[in-house]
Amino acid sequence: MNAGTWALLVAVAVAVGFGLVWRARQGRVRATTSEEIVHDQLPEELRAQLADAPDAKVTLLQLSTTFCAPCRHTRILLSDLAQRTAGLRHVEVDLTDHPEWSTPLRVHTTPTTLILDRTGRELFRVRGVPRRDELAVALQPHL
Repeated sequence: MNAGTWALLVAVAVAVGFGLVWRARQGRVRATTSEEIVHDQLPEELRAQLADAPDAKVTLLQLSTTFCAPCRHTRILLSDLAQRTAGLRHVEVDLTDHPEWSTPLRVHTTPTTLILDRTGRELFRVRGVPRRDELAVALQPHL
């Protein structure tokens, strides 16, 4: 084999490896580190919107964009989960309307779901479409 063939095989192997790692990380519930806590970073308009339902123990704050296909799947999954679970609510915010919020909320990809307690403290976050069973297990101690 010549050098061009080897270079192509290496490039394909790297791309496949990257794709597998990326796919494995999508939809996983990830504990929030202290650097990622957004409670003090919530924009005032968003903080007011979240204060509307004080009876909710946990809020699933979905951050989406207009032309995001996985965001639609996430919306269906989260709203269904919230309807079936007492003390849980789903709020979706379109970052297309508020792009300035992505930096303080540390959102670099959509959909991203922030799971917040009733005080607005971030418990954990999910990038991509959440895995329903994993999310339900992670939520259980907080409800």
